[in-house]
Amino acid sequence: MKNKKPLTDTGGNISQESMIKEHLSLGYTLTPIEALNKFGCFRLAAVVFDLKEQGMNIKTKIIENNGKRFAEYKAIPKEDLFQ
Repeated sequence: MKNKKPLTDTGGNISQESMIKEHLSLGYTLTPIEALNKFGCFRLAAVVFDLKEQGMNIKTKIIENNGKRFAEYKAIPKEDLFQ
């Protein structure tokens, strides 16, 4: 699943939400700093909330590194929900 590279906004026509949705759908994880660097997204939690409202299954994992805590998001494919 991770063979395909996610979209990047080269022309300004692709929404942050679309790029993040594709990134997660391809099986990649995403943290707030990665979202800022890759997609220019300052409010990843809000985008994840919207994607969940649209029916996307996204797992949130809290990571602690050097005394700092942050979220890491990962999409859960529907076929994995019943296992």
